[in-house]
Amino acid sequence: MSISAVPTFDLEESLAREGYSVIVGFDEVGRGSLAGPVMVGAAAFLAQRLPQAARSMPHYLADSKMLTERRREALYEPLQQWADAWAVGSATSAEIDEWGISHALGIAALRALDTVERTLFGAFADAAGTPAAAAEQTEQPTLVADWDALDPARMPRVGAILDGPNDYITKALGTFEAPAVSMPAHVVTQVKGDQHCGSVACAAVLAKVTRDRLMTRLAETNPDYARYGWAHNKGYGSPAHKAAIAQYGPCDEHRTSWKLL
Repeated sequence: MSISAVPTFDLEESLAREGYSVIVGFDEVGRGSLAGPVMVGAAAFLAQRLPQAARSMPHYLADSKMLTERRREALYEPLQQWADAWAVGSATSAEIDEWGISHALGIAALRALDTVERTLFGAFADAAGTPAAAAEQTEQPTLVADWDALDPARMPRVGAILDGPNDYITKALGTFEAPAVSMPAHVVTQVKGDQHCGSVACAAVLAKVTRDRLMTRLAETNPDYARYGWAHNKGYGSPAHKAAIAQYGPCDEHRTSWKLL
């Protein structure tokens, strides 16, 4: 298939020139779904490695919506190796019902950022401990033994690029539900960032594949979920999905505060 936009690191390099040592691209998936979690991918690159990362950008990387499912799957593991750190944070359908979609997106993004920072900055923690377990609602293991031991004065500055026009990350920072991110990111928004920014395109594909796999796995392992066709519609409002909701009613993975029919 033809790709109309090839992402670059122009905006990432601009943030690096402003003094940010780590650049993190963010993109969401599942915002408009009727069922399942919303997820936000985070792909982090060290500023000093941006030129090298630009030269080694995986072939065919683009906005995940412009890629076939097969192409996204083929990129999934190479992108994990390409980024200096990555994570996919999530917020459940119940959390979406309780908080609303915008705040749920912010919490999912901060969960991803928290994991990325733990991965990148683990060397700043006390060296005596053992690696911590993975954060419950992220898809990337953490490496820090004692996160609270980090000294913020010694931490690099973090710049972030968020796809879209609205900064839901900063709005969620410091709320009761948010993780205590050690290094809050300076967030800039970029409309169609998944088309133009390499870090955001990377985050988009990682988030999309992670969520698609989850929705397919739910459908394949539970007949109560399979009848909604999630293996094909991934929880979005296809005619078959809505017909199943009308016939069987919503399940525990549906966003019941939404208009489902």
